[in-house]
Amino acid sequence: MTRMIFRVSSLVLAGVLVPQSFGATSTALDAYLAGVSTLRAEFTQQVTDSRGSEVQRATGSFVIQRPGKFRWELTPVNATGAKQTPQLMVADGKNLWFYDRDLDQVSVKPAAAALTATPASLLSGDGKLGEFFDVRADGQRDGLTWVRVVPKRSDADFREVRIGFKGNGHDLSRMVLKDKLGQTVNLVFNVSARNVPVADAELKFAPPAGADVIGTPIP
Repeated sequence: MTRMIFRVSSLVLAGVLVPQSFGATSTALDAYLAGVSTLRAEFTQQVTDSRGSEVQRATGSFVIQRPGKFRWELTPVNATGAKQTPQLMVADGKNLWFYDRDLDQVSVKPAAAALTATPASLLSGDGKLGEFFDVRADGQRDGLTWVRVVPKRSDADFREVRIGFKGNGHDLSRMVLKDKLGQTVNLVFNVSARNVPVADAELKFAPPAGADVIGTPIP
């Protein structure tokens, strides 16, 4: 459960936040992404089931460097508020790595193949957002300007995502994702910044000594 939610929310976020062409209609998402080369953020995440009951709470951070690279770390929080073992996903431009620290296990796939059927395929930078998604302005609520993104493909990992911005598209504030199982992933961004320095080491991954590696990376 935790791993699935981690993969879905991180891949959707990475896919949606990579600048592409949005077509003729301008939204707050266009304004936010204009001229972006890197993104860095910290957030809290809550996952609820189809009945509205909480099934997971976590804190996390990500950094994205276009085209094709990101680092996403998620730390689940248990019912008592204690932090659990962080999980890590890294796309280095060639490979997509997932490190499960509890199992001391690393999974790796070529990024192009692993992300083909997901919104994160846009990380390759060779497609237009309008080819994969319907992107529309979604009004004003809770003091935020909202944008609704719906995948056109039936094999996407989610049904829709709504993104809320402060300051007319200049400050990323909320993301609400609904998946195919009826779960809702709610991300609240505590800190976000565009075009900040990103060290090369942040977007690289080497399996720890002794870890079980599943898959063969592209050299």
